[in-house]
Amino acid sequence: MEENKNSLKKELISWIMIFVVAIAAAYVINSYLIVNATIPSGSMIDTIDVGDRVIGNRFAYVTEDPKRGDIVIFKFPDDESKYYIKRIIGLPGETIRITKGKIYIDDKEFNDKYATDAVWGQDEEDMVFTVPNNCYFMLGDNRDNSADSRYWVNPYVKKSKILGKAVFRYWPFTKLGTLD
Repeated sequence: MEENKNSLKKELISWIMIFVVAIAAAYVINSYLIVNATIPSGSMIDTIDVGDRVIGNRFAYVTEDPKRGDIVIFKFPDDESKYYIKRIIGLPGETIRITKGKIYIDDKEFNDKYATDAVWGQDEEDMVFTVPNNCYFMLGDNRDNSADSRYWVNPYVKKSKILGKAVFRYWPFTKLGTLD
């Protein structure tokens, strides 16, 4: 009987240890390797929809700089307690001009293959932004319905505030796969 109690105790301790190790591993993975995000708005439609869940790679920019077109998860410049997900359009040192739904980067028209709607921003005034060093200019793909760099009080995202490159959608399962 005593042997049975010791055996049961050992079994219980082994299950508790497995549970503790699993929680610790999940914490380390989510805090240091990936960033997990649920999409709250339609600002990135058709690329990412409301309710989609994506994983970002926290190591994507350790050895290289973010590139134009990358979809990134970052701390919102106007309230760093919030995470946003947008596409990088402007790189450090560039001048971005937006005129009637067309984007010009350093006075060259940008081939905007990311915008959901070919006609956007027709009623907006011209906007000009000069991206500071170590910062990026972000736009949502659903340009007419995106709170992005055009409208923020602090329009640029510092490289140090980028949490990761969005690389994989894992929910819903019907759209499982990598993000472009």
